[in-house]
Amino acid sequence: MASLQHTSINTTVLCKKGAISVVGVSALPSSLPRFRTIACFARGNTPTFPRINVQDPYRRLGVSRDASEKEIWSSRNFLLAQYAPHERSAESIELAFEKLLMDSFVRTKKRKINLKSMLKKQVQESPPWFKNLLGFVEVPPTVIILRRLFLFAFIAGWSIMNSAETGPAFQVAISLGACIYFLNGKKKSLAKASMIGLGLLVAGWICGSFLVPAIPAALLHPSWTLELITSLVAYVFLFLGCTFLK
Repeated sequence: MASLQHTSINTTVLCKKGAISVVGVSALPSSLPRFRTIACFARGNTPTFPRINVQDPYRRLGVSRDASEKEIWSSRNFLLAQYAPHERSAESIELAFEKLLMDSFVRTKKRKINLKSMLKKQVQESPPWFKNLLGFVEVPPTVIILRRLFLFAFIAGWSIMNSAETGPAFQVAISLGACIYFLNGKKKSLAKASMIGLGLLVAGWICGSFLVPAIPAALLHPSWTLELITSLVAYVFLFLGCTFLK
């Protein structure tokens, strides 16, 4: 049996963007059918982030030092869309993004603390009567404010929808009852809660009576009566009283 003699040819082709490189070619002797196996790989140049080694995270992402969180997110997404295939570039962009996001959070927190400090200082420097007035006020959790605001806004809308038919008397009674109910939870006294609720209703009704003539007629719907507009002002007083009074 004749021995086979192998001949190998190695070919190297420079790879350019979008080109195909031939890794190797192997051939068998001429006595046998010639088979060639060619391994080809398409190689494309992966773009590299040009500011990958810039230390300043603001310069790395290409944003100003007073950039908002929206601008930081936009710059990060724009850069990742271009350089995400390059692992080191993507890591560099993400690290700068996280640093700027943390800096933005710290700045926002400092502004809130400074605002609270300023308000506290203003209260301390205010006249005694103003301090005594603030002693009757408290700020409940946001969820409570939103729930009560939704309730009284619903009653106001209900009054507007039915004003031409029966008037807002029934809705005013419901709003007064809700106000007394919320105040009773704070005062633990139904008598005190009822007195405060009635006082708020009367104050709102009086203010509404004086306020309506000062509103230009062009701003009011033709079907809105004096009773309806006065009741809307009363709803505001009842909402503020049952929500923010201690």
